[in-house]
Amino acid sequence: MTQLPDFRDRPASRARLPLSAAALAEWDAILDARSPSEFAEDHLPGAENCPVLDDGERALVGTAYKERGAFEAKRIGAPLVAANIARIIAGRFADRPRNWRPLVYCWRGGSRSGALTHVLRQVGWDALQLEGGYKGFRRQVAADLEAMPGRFSFLVVCGATGSGKSRLLEALATTSAQVLDLEALAAHRGSVLGELPGAPQPSQKAFETAIWSALARFDPARPVFVESESRKVGNLRVPEALIHRMREGRCLRLEAGPAVRTRLLLEDYAHLVADPDRLREKLACLAPLHGNERIARWDGLVCAGDWAGLVADLLEAHYDPAYRRSMFRNYAGAATAEVVEVTDASREAFLALARGLAAR
Repeated sequence: MTQLPDFRDRPASRARLPLSAAALAEWDAILDARSPSEFAEDHLPGAENCPVLDDGERALVGTAYKERGAFEAKRIGAPLVAANIARIIAGRFADRPRNWRPLVYCWRGGSRSGALTHVLRQVGWDALQLEGGYKGFRRQVAADLEAMPGRFSFLVVCGATGSGKSRLLEALATTSAQVLDLEALAAHRGSVLGELPGAPQPSQKAFETAIWSALARFDPARPVFVESESRKVGNLRVPEALIHRMREGRCLRLEAGPAVRTRLLLEDYAHLVADPDRLREKLACLAPLHGNERIARWDGLVCAGDWAGLVADLLEAHYDPAYRRSMFRNYAGAATAEVVEVTDASREAFLALARGLAAR
């Protein structure tokens, strides 16, 4: 891909896996030399994209390699790589101090990150190339997610839809408590109505990297608060070892009255209240479970703007029965969980509740 000298065999210019979260934090910057689409799918925590070939250029060089061989691919790719690295250094790193220490990686720790690392080191910066690249890091994440959950004790926040589980986790995250908010990491609230406006879900790989990054920062001697999720959050799968460990955890069950639940749900799903057509489209997905007659009833409540009536009917007919079936089957501690009463839907009340739980 590049005709710059290859310094990959020099130990002084290489960093090796596995990498801990603490080790990643020691670098002044983490530079991803892959193309923007590769970066968008997933990347090392805290990385910034510095593509030595953009998506179009990468496709061009790859086609040349397949059709005309390695020499032609390098002949075409070398000037593109050189020009892109020149722009990156002149435009983004011109003000970096002499002691700046970046970690550089590409797909496998090959020519793309090698070229960028080489030029950075020629300038005088102590840049290191990650041996094995993103592919090696991805293997580490997959292996770590098999072992890491077993090191933690989870405090599982249970409760029917609208009882404030997500709100409590948000509040706990502002305290000293350790919180693994899977719905926030997945950009989804976990139900048929759970899509977040303007926030598409990450890739499965990025979701797993985010979980790894969170767990890697936690202290195994302290409990981790987590919501009682199912195996999937939207389209994303919770790692098997994690969901298994969560289901072994001690449970706290939130209980809230109808007025509190209605207020919380209308606040959390305000974007759907503001877009009735989208809401009706989502509710239509439940027709196989509830039949056309009930869907028509919900349509009527939406059209009439009877939001309290809609929430009450959805809870009674869909969410509460689904919760009872799933929760007590999957979380053995839910039936005997400590009950936490939620009597106030305000954020201040949840902050007070969170402070009390964190202090314990």
